[in-house]
Amino acid sequence: MSEKFSRRSLFRTASYFFGAVPIFGAILSDRALAQNKVAQAAVSYQDSPKGSQQCSNCAAFEPPHACKTVAGDIHPTGWCSIWTAK
Repeated sequence: MSEKFSRRSLFRTASYFFGAVPIFGAILSDRALAQNKVAQAAVSYQDSPKGSQQCSNCAAFEPPHACKTVAGDIHPTGWCSIWTAK
């Protein structure tokens, strides 16, 4: 067996590959999660509350200005049609 195709070089290459797979998986997973958020217009987002319903008391709100399901800058006093109580 030549040095170019030795078992040692095969295992070294395989370890590099399998070591990189979780890193690339995490990067792709984060991008996929970010792309799964809906647009503000699709859920009738507004910067003002609807009665007692507002983003700051919604289960999906992520302080200070984010949402688990709606993309973009979210105001704590905002509201959208998928509001869910905490």
